[in-house]
Amino acid sequence: HHTASRTFFVRREVAGQKEGRRMAAVLPLVCLSLVPGMTALRVPNGVPNHAPQQPPNQPQRSVSTRATTVEEPPRTNPRTEGLGFALDDGTRNVHSIAENTGFVTGFFRGLARRESFAQLTSSLYFVYQAMETILDETTNDHLLALDFPELRRLPSLERDMQFFFGDDWRQTVEPSPATRAYVDRIRAVARSSTPELLVGHLYSRYLGDLFGGAMLANMASKSLDLDDGGLDFYTFETIPDTRTFIDSWYIQLNDLDLDPRLQAAIVDEATDVFRLNIAIFNELEGSAVRALATIALQTLVDKFRTLFR
Repeated sequence: HHTASRTFFVRREVAGQKEGRRMAAVLPLVCLSLVPGMTALRVPNGVPNHAPQQPPNQPQRSVSTRATTVEEPPRTNPRTEGLGFALDDGTRNVHSIAENTGFVTGFFRGLARRESFAQLTSSLYFVYQAMETILDETTNDHLLALDFPELRRLPSLERDMQFFFGDDWRQTVEPSPATRAYVDRIRAVARSSTPELLVGHLYSRYLGDLFGGAMLANMASKSLDLDDGGLDFYTFETIPDTRTFIDSWYIQLNDLDLDPRLQAAIVDEATDVFRLNIAIFNELEGSAVRALATIALQTLVDKFRTLFR
């Protein structure tokens, strides 16, 4: 009996790993098919893959004086130096294959059912509520330097919550266990002697959602038929040029006066944020493969309609 049980769980684990590998292999293809111009993010040889190429013809900043105008030398790609590079490199390389496949599978699981996507939206609401409340109250210069009004997500999440849960959502919706653990971590860091660790949370959440927001909204619209609402969170209306804005954010990040030990701790915190997000995805119910199939089918249908229109 024990041997049979162990065999069952081993087979189940292997099956889960295979699903994760299939999702990880297909995700880039889906991203490329859904987001025109995604290949523009490729970079020349010698530049890390996670650092998109600096936009050409970047205007130089000038410093005005009474006597003359002095042109500053052009800055290098902010993603290839300083804390920005450390965060990109650290969060990219530290995770095991299992974590990455788990993240991808959970990502699509959230697109499998409208109820799952609504639950994911509620988790994001409570996380951003905690984070932006702290930003409203903090006097820490490092955090205030990275608090761009264009990135604030709480108002859009409130609209999405009303869409999914109705007018009384504030009285009826509570955070899930994984969401509560995520929120508790944010608040614990804010109360600690090193609130600068929240930089890892700002980096992971804001930049991740800004980078992938349009793609996820597109997928959710195809998979769940959400043309009538529920996707405001993924729209950054006051950021017309995502890449230029992210460059500005990275420059501000690299200009923070933080000692090397604190910078390393921020990178560690950002990797923990990754795991906190995986825990939220693991709570969602639904078939990741079914969601992917629905998205792929709807994409093909849309392309055929375009061809024969």
